[in-house]
Amino acid sequence: MTNIVEVTGLTKSYGKITAVDHVSFTMEPNKIYGLLGRNGAGKTTIMHMISVQQFATSGELKVFGEEPFENSRVLNQICFIKESQKYPDTFRVIDVIEVAKSLYPNWDDDYAHALVEDFRLPLKRKIKKLSRGMLSSVGIVVGLASRAPLTIFDEPYLGLDAVARVLFYDRLLEDYAEYPRTVILSTHLIDEVSRLLEHVMVIDQGKLILNEDADALRGRACTVSGLATAVDSFTRGREVLERTAIGAAASATLLGAPNERERKEAEALGLTFTPVSMQQLIIHLTRIPSAGKGTEGA
Repeated sequence: MTNIVEVTGLTKSYGKITAVDHVSFTMEPNKIYGLLGRNGAGKTTIMHMISVQQFATSGELKVFGEEPFENSRVLNQICFIKESQKYPDTFRVIDVIEVAKSLYPNWDDDYAHALVEDFRLPLKRKIKKLSRGMLSSVGIVVGLASRAPLTIFDEPYLGLDAVARVLFYDRLLEDYAEYPRTVILSTHLIDEVSRLLEHVMVIDQGKLILNEDADALRGRACTVSGLATAVDSFTRGREVLERTAIGAAASATLLGAPNERERKEAEALGLTFTPVSMQQLIIHLTRIPSAGKGTEGA
């Protein structure tokens, strides 16, 4: 089956600044991807290039097996919802819905109006008078109801309260189960969306430092705690992401889950293990220099 996105050596530079640095990866059909990383890491630039809102400085990019530039067959299958979505000042919520209906071949109007009710959006209110949360909800309605084969959400939750965010996650999973497509989620609320993600890609300083199946990533790191001498003995020779100490006690975050023999060794030293969440792991990975951290296109 043809990959939805194929990126090879993709680079984007602005003068002397390299925003995206020789990134290579593929995205498969009908999978939810998390494109994660710190502010300014290059995530939005990559999404802009995939949706042809920016052009690469070098490298190759194919979407649905084709060059996307000025290709209506490709562009009609992409819906990109970003945090700074702009609409004409005169537009009301209903106007956005009507325009979106004409843009996306797979648009489901009944579903769109059901989502409008779910998110309690006033159809006749002008976009410029909406709160930030309501504006985010408009984007979510368009993104979900488009049912575009490639749907991209860049920080879709801004301004949403916890109830509305959970509603978004639930609706996304429900509709994805019934109408599978490739979804890219870029967000800082990693722990909130981790249950949705099937594949995780982490960008740091323009480079792809992690490209893994989400199930393989879960449980990839752990924290071991106990007496500092015991922690240091157990972690010697292992990859330590972070070590902290208070008095005679210490804890160390390790990359790689311990096997049964290692767990027995730790227990004999009086050490305890605690799991590291996906968000904690990514924070650790992007806190240290990126050189040598993972491989592109893995």
